[in-house]
Amino acid sequence: MSKKRKKNERPEEEPSRAGGACVLVALGGALLAVFFAIDEAFGVLVVVTAGTVALWRTARRRVSDSSATPPPREGRPSCRECAGHELVEVTPSPTQKGMLIYKTSPPGRPHETHLHKAREVSE
Repeated sequence: MSKKRKKNERPEEEPSRAGGACVLVALGGALLAVFFAIDEAFGVLVVVTAGTVALWRTARRRVSDSSATPPPREGRPSCRECAGHELVEVTPSPTQKGMLIYKTSPPGRPHETHLHKAREVSE
């Protein structure tokens, strides 16, 4: 019988954020209408001031560090294929500026090579 009660009970509904936003927009529009009713120049002044403040706050907002790209790692690049390999030589890419070509040799097989392209490490 407890299962039937659970099915019939409705979960609590949370208020909609869109509904709250609509209420705030309506109140802001009504307040702006009052400002324009007082004086047209005063209404324009309020709109320009509000826009300037909004633009200033947006420009001053700092970007979080979580969206920043990680700093480049020092040394040669690492991938699953070249892990544990011995570095043979590093040459700049002739076709792409800032790219390096790493030539490595797997352990125990000195005559085989693995090539890995990576961006140049800035120090």
